[in-house]
Amino acid sequence: MELLHNFPLIAALCAIVTAQIIKVPIYLITHRTWNVGLGFSTGGMPSSHSAAVTSLATAVGLRNGFDSSSFAIAAIVSAITMFDAAGIRRHAGMHASLLNQLASTFPNHPFQGQHKLKELLGHRPSEVFAGACFGILISLLLHYGLAADY
Repeated sequence: MELLHNFPLIAALCAIVTAQIIKVPIYLITHRTWNVGLGFSTGGMPSSHSAAVTSLATAVGLRNGFDSSSFAIAAIVSAITMFDAAGIRRHAGMHASLLNQLASTFPNHPFQGQHKLKELLGHRPSEVFAGACFGILISLLLHYGLAADY
């Protein structure tokens, strides 16, 4: 039961779940079509990974102080996660897209009949930034408004 009173954990989980949920209506507004699967997938606007780690870091800072060692750890993990989402994972998705296109041009390639590689892996920098802002906002709302008793 103590786990339910862990403010940084609750804030991070709220941020990641909420970010995943709002991907669907954002996609509907921007693309004029439903993609419910995006709520259970990587990629898209906003980055739920960025939301989770920035919410965690913000909650740790609010709880333990922004000069604490635990905040420093959370902040560095956040920076690495967001760099990875916008860099390495995004480029891996771009490579997957190119490989899928290349494979489709060769009808008798060795992987014929295999599933296509997943292309939506990472995020554009704007999606990472939006996720980071969203995560910070979630922690601030939970701390100062909605659940100040954590």
